[in-house]
Amino acid sequence: MPVLSNATLSQLDSRVAVPRYDRRKVTPGIVHIGVGGFHRAHQAMYLDALMNCGEALDWGIVGVGVMPGDRRMQEVLAAQDHLYTLVVKHPNGEREPRAIGAMLDYLYAPDDPEVVVERMADPAIRIVSLTVTEGGYNFHPVTGEFDLANSDVRHDLDSPAAPRTTFGLVVEALARRRARGLAPFTLMSCDNIQGNGEVARRMFVAFARARDPALAEWIEAEVPFPNAMVDRITPVTQAVDIEELAGEFGVEDAWPVVCEPFTQWVLEDHFICGRPAFERVGVQVVEDVEPYELMKLRLLNASHQALCYFGTLAGYRYAHEVCRDPLFVDFLLGYMRHEGSPTLAPVPGVDLEHYRLTLIERFANPEIKDTLARLCAESSDRIPKWLVPVIREQLAKGGEIHRSAAVVASWARYAEGLDEQGEPITVIDRLRHELAALAAENRTRPAAFIENRELFGDLAEHERFRQAYLTTLASLHERGARATLETLVGE
Repeated sequence: MPVLSNATLSQLDSRVAVPRYDRRKVTPGIVHIGVGGFHRAHQAMYLDALMNCGEALDWGIVGVGVMPGDRRMQEVLAAQDHLYTLVVKHPNGEREPRAIGAMLDYLYAPDDPEVVVERMADPAIRIVSLTVTEGGYNFHPVTGEFDLANSDVRHDLDSPAAPRTTFGLVVEALARRRARGLAPFTLMSCDNIQGNGEVARRMFVAFARARDPALAEWIEAEVPFPNAMVDRITPVTQAVDIEELAGEFGVEDAWPVVCEPFTQWVLEDHFICGRPAFERVGVQVVEDVEPYELMKLRLLNASHQALCYFGTLAGYRYAHEVCRDPLFVDFLLGYMRHEGSPTLAPVPGVDLEHYRLTLIERFANPEIKDTLARLCAESSDRIPKWLVPVIREQLAKGGEIHRSAAVVASWARYAEGLDEQGEPITVIDRLRHELAALAAENRTRPAAFIENRELFGDLAEHERFRQAYLTTLASLHERGARATLETLVGE
């Protein structure tokens, strides 16, 4: 069985699509920080498609890992000539494998940050892109201010030539380009954050200002930070995915990526030194991303939160199980139609009801096996950004909020660490110990969870939200998730 590599591409099963371009002719144009499954199923896939059209061969990707867990990705990709297999899983069980060749190299920053900085300082690099997760921007969930007290940030401010963080690496590279009289690169966020480009701009400028105010002014004036909306369900690769790829298609790939058929990328056309012609492979390049990103964050992402805690408490473990249960579907559509959608401005070219129903179909894809554990992870970085704004806007206009309040209550009940069958729940969150301490008071001081101003600001002081939350939390304890949902759906 061939190990995936440049030398074995011609030996692969004919059902595996391979690059139609000569990878030897591809040169770097993009450095991407945070090479996870989503980047490989999304941005890298779009570039590979563009290269298959005979274009963008000067926009090859150099991946960069910053976190300790990134070392294995570097090792795996290096052993495969930076090729990997993307497997699209269709609801009918069909598999569509494709070898992606857009990535040329992968640098593990802790080994040699100087190499990473100099790669970004190279004028051939015209875009630095990011998928560093919602928590990777180092800002306070309520105030939105950059955290200068972070120990690694302090290190990078004290030792700018040997950075540890994404901020230190990027700003040092920009400082060198400025000193050398070179144009900056575009900094392109591909993370699920409302106004991700604007957030990136504020955070990188804040770091730069703490280092050198003149450098910060140059970055603020010269570096583009386009906003983007990105969408593709990409569950964590499991051992069975590796085994299936080898058994069915004869490809030995140590870290393939699996994803759903649906993909969307809406990108603000705000670049310096050019960009790939993304629009030729389905990317929506627009002047204003906000209507699209709010649609995605408040319908798709917030609905993931609406299903994952209730689903886990009820004993489900996968999103498709939840979305094949009519009770849960009614609750999700009720949230989307009556709470999430009323906060949206018109979305050009989108039928919202079709979009909502498509989301349910996507969530119900049994082949994806998207775990509720994945959707429940890092809640403290997600609910304040995706759901709390919906609650605030609905409170301000007198709209419905009982389903949104119920989602927050389901999170608080989930944070207790046991489901309704008494099975332990492993909470994955940077604030897990703090959340567990608050959830331990759910029965004795039931408002304690929402009185955490770091996550909810003053929401607990809004009586309508407070009462809806307390009513649902009490029902979850007394009657369980299904009975609680039956009441919520009937309201």
